[in-house]
Amino acid sequence: MSQNADNPPSSEHPESDLNESEGMIQSGKLAGKSMWSGIWILALPVLLQQMLVASVGLVDKMLGGSLPESIVIPAMDGLSIGSYIGWFISIAMTGLGIGGQALIARAMGANDSATSHQALGTAIVLAFVWGIFVAGALWFIIEPLCHLVKLDPEAIQFAVQYVHAMAWSMPFCSVMMVGSMCLYGAGETTLPSIIAAGSNIINVAASWLLSGVEIRFGESRIPNPSPLDPALWGVKGIAMGTAIAWVFGAAVVLLVLFRGVKDLSLLPSTLKPHREMSWRIVRIGVPTFIEGVSMWLANFFVLRFIGDIASQMGGEADLQQGLQGSHIIAIQWESFSFLPGFAMGTAAGALAGQYLGAGNVRLARKAMLSCTLVAILIMGTLGIIFMVFGETLTRIISDQPSHINTLPQLLFICGATQIFFATTMVVRQGLRGVGDTRWTLIITTISSYGVRLPLAWWLGVHLELGLTGIWIALCGEIMVRAFLFLARFLHGGWARVRV
Repeated sequence: MSQNADNPPSSEHPESDLNESEGMIQSGKLAGKSMWSGIWILALPVLLQQMLVASVGLVDKMLGGSLPESIVIPAMDGLSIGSYIGWFISIAMTGLGIGGQALIARAMGANDSATSHQALGTAIVLAFVWGIFVAGALWFIIEPLCHLVKLDPEAIQFAVQYVHAMAWSMPFCSVMMVGSMCLYGAGETTLPSIIAAGSNIINVAASWLLSGVEIRFGESRIPNPSPLDPALWGVKGIAMGTAIAWVFGAAVVLLVLFRGVKDLSLLPSTLKPHREMSWRIVRIGVPTFIEGVSMWLANFFVLRFIGDIASQMGGEADLQQGLQGSHIIAIQWESFSFLPGFAMGTAAGALAGQYLGAGNVRLARKAMLSCTLVAILIMGTLGIIFMVFGETLTRIISDQPSHINTLPQLLFICGATQIFFATTMVVRQGLRGVGDTRWTLIITTISSYGVRLPLAWWLGVHLELGLTGIWIALCGEIMVRAFLFLARFLHGGWARVRV
């Protein structure tokens, strides 16, 4: 990706000469819509979709927490690593998706149908091939990663089961995610959300039946009609339910793309290798992929620090057990607070990209700022809920003493920094959506390795503040990152990025 400050894409329409009727989006679902209409058209379906995704993750943790007492702690620790692998899968696919989304958004804003169609076809082909590669890589690296974070042998066994059960469906996951993000670039978020809803319902039902687990709510029980033994099929069944849902989602996404949405469809003629378009997608997507891997590796080092903390506890077995599980349950609840941030970030990226394609820098800037303020308001409110109801939220997933003793403190820390999470999420996603992926990579890497890891080690391990110290560091680093992303937004260089 190159940047050219002397020849911005909007140079034919100087910002000072624009009025409300000039520089408007030229094609697709957002054509002729006002900025605020565009925000809600894009954001609301994504918000509903992400609520369902987070709910599936919550159900997975509830299923894990309902496993037989003899295996629940190592199984939850294994699921925690499986969740990080799931995060890596999302990272791996998002790079290609961002490349396709950014190119389609610019093309739709400029009414360039040839480019948008070719970008879509190329992105789908690359997604399937990339999914095969990711599946093979995860199959072989999962066990070494488990040893890296010092999991117990039994927990390693569960983590390997989880990842291997999902690996075979990875190409379908890739097609589903990348295809949905390409639709975002066209301003179409409703259909991907409906597809995700169906996929998530299948995920929950299949994971529950294949795990053989009865769900517990305190003293209440929901019996499982499946004859499968949860001690043998529990973790594996949870993962298999996810894999089945990915296959369904990919099939429906492809059906939608071939039938087409307004001004965009998947044409058979575009499903051939196209060198120039492939390079454009990869050029935009690679920095996003490297950024994601950088964050992912940084957080794996955090898991290693948690393993070191567990070793420091020595004979305190009750406290030592389940630290990884406590960490991942806190992240699960934290993910609910991300929902409005992700939705508004998606809207910011798609709108800003289309406005830049139409030559309207002013509305691109205004859209990103408006989405950020809405996310701050909503996520700040959720933060208060985390701070006040931490123990109640913990008991919904687990009543293990090691979780009850730790999680409310982590949720309080998380809740107190929600406005910074909101700023980081929306601005970063907005910058990605306009193709400014190089700077998102630079900011994330500097913040993660210059602040997050040193501070997490110093507070959590060196000062022996434990998991609470780790979370103070993680949330403190997000505050720093928010200011860095805000500085890039105010600088304005993102408006001159050429894709």
